[in-house]
Amino acid sequence: MDQTVRLLGVPMDLGADRRGVDMGPSAIRYAGLADQLETISQACVDGGDITVPRPEERDPRNDDFGDGPTKYVQEIREVCEDVATAVSATVSDGEFPLVLGGDHSIAIGTVAGIADGRDTGLLWFDAHGDFNTPSTTPSGNVHGMSLAAILGVGPFADAGWAHSPRVRPENVAIVGLRSLDEGERDMLRESPASAYTMTDIDKRGITDVVEEAIDVVTRDVEQVHVSLDVDCLDPTEAPGVGTPVRGGMSYREAHAAMELVDSRMHSRLCSLEVVEVNPILDQHNRTAELACELVASALGKRIM
Repeated sequence: MDQTVRLLGVPMDLGADRRGVDMGPSAIRYAGLADQLETISQACVDGGDITVPRPEERDPRNDDFGDGPTKYVQEIREVCEDVATAVSATVSDGEFPLVLGGDHSIAIGTVAGIADGRDTGLLWFDAHGDFNTPSTTPSGNVHGMSLAAILGVGPFADAGWAHSPRVRPENVAIVGLRSLDEGERDMLRESPASAYTMTDIDKRGITDVVEEAIDVVTRDVEQVHVSLDVDCLDPTEAPGVGTPVRGGMSYREAHAAMELVDSRMHSRLCSLEVVEVNPILDQHNRTAELACELVASALGKRIM
């Protein structure tokens, strides 16, 4: 792409149950992200990390948000506001935001920063729906509520910065689903958002599913944001993730999906984030290395 890629790290695990994804940005950088981008002659600058409070210094039980308990909601709100500001500034400078997580709650800030004033589609690769609210969540973890929050329900529903009418559920597609809580399953069934499970991929193939998802997210929008939770892959391929679930995408399926992101959405891809890499659970940093490869595929790297 003609734009320079700006890396923005968000070392946060406040939205998750398990510690470790706060080290994800460092692990991805160490795995050679800049080198991967260099192989496709992609200019890249590192914008550093957003400051995130340490969970040891805060009380996770200090929030009873709406209809139920939501952990660290004030801290996550502050971090996501900072993420939104940094992403918006990146766009204003004519650069492409590549956001490195951290848990998936950071997407609330990324999308808030990218969807300011432009109709935006969301292509969401994830084993989970992230469609819980404080009234449906069994855990209180915000990373399981991030997509619902972006669409205006759940945490931050009353916050204008978090929910943009420029993101319509009709232009949202989740790919790779295989783990849903009962309450969010009901909400997803009622939502106009499109959801593609691993069963769909098994039956139809990754190419057919992702092409249809791309049709959904690009319809009548100016730009598309891609949110890649690395747990969309099978744990045999990506063991170092925050919430692993068996039965996910293979190595080649994930690369094929990212290659379609580039070939089908190159002109409308406005931002990309990679989340939930947990080096504590990883084997020789292989998940972070895979994340770097997938980013390169999404930005234009090909076998030939």
